[in-house]
Amino acid sequence: MTALPTGYRVGHAEDGVGLTGCTVILPPAGTIAAVDVRGGSPGTRETGVFAPGNLISEIHALVFAGGSAFGLAAASGVTAWLRERGAGVPVGPARVPIVAAAVLFDLAVGDPNAFPDEAMGRRACDLATEGAPGRGRVGAGTGATAGKLLGAGRASPGGIGVAAQRLPDGAVVAALVAVNAFGDVVDPDTGAPLAGPRVASGAAGVPYVSERALREDARIDSPLGGVGANTTLVCVATTVPFDTGSLKRVAIEAHGGISRAIRPAHTVVDGDVAFALAPPGPVPALLARLRVGAAAAHVVARAIVDAVAPR
Repeated sequence: MTALPTGYRVGHAEDGVGLTGCTVILPPAGTIAAVDVRGGSPGTRETGVFAPGNLISEIHALVFAGGSAFGLAAASGVTAWLRERGAGVPVGPARVPIVAAAVLFDLAVGDPNAFPDEAMGRRACDLATEGAPGRGRVGAGTGATAGKLLGAGRASPGGIGVAAQRLPDGAVVAALVAVNAFGDVVDPDTGAPLAGPRVASGAAGVPYVSERALREDARIDSPLGGVGANTTLVCVATTVPFDTGSLKRVAIEAHGGISRAIRPAHTVVDGDVAFALAPPGPVPALLARLRVGAAAAHVVARAIVDAVAPR
């Protein structure tokens, strides 16, 4: 399965010359969200609103964008697009759309003056559809790279990836990710490298592996990946109803998938962020919580692999 649950629409918009773009996820009405930030250099908008116990937990759109902090402008375009269609939380005489966003750094790959803006956010909304979305170097993944220990110039292509799993009771857990990691992408089952620095061999004539090099290669005296120039952005969506407190745990468990498929993960130069989206409901039964958490980590790892797969 390579799609988010029924009712979710995904749209990509990109600048193929400047090598940047954004991805918009439009969930079904009433969807709630939780978020967990593990990276040391995040760039986000509207993440504090989803803390358990806060007044509002509903989300109307989630935006992943290139362009570093400049790319947060795309979320303003999405907010305007939703407002024009009457979406949002009623606040007095107005309706205020809740649009969360997280960005990745792609300014070293294409044009450093190119970044997603309001118009690009609107365009992604216009293009959003249900079903299997585009994957690879599209949307927020247009200028994404992976394995940047030796700098962006020697990194492998990153991108957008999607994976999903159906649980024994028919419920669905799916993930959409944007991979722009400092670390290498590896097979989560074998550890075999799939995307990393593009060099023939490391210190001992074996395939170059960033995590091993950081531990063992004395020739590395400064990481060239760039401070805050990396991130993996995650959206997990499930059809299982959740309350906001329990959904926060799903966002936490989703990070397990990053650790399985990216090494090293959650570094001080990454901005790893995981969002979890679900229909609202009471606290799920314990087995349901365990199943969704296990599936979240699994589909995130598989989506990361999908993001760097040859197209």
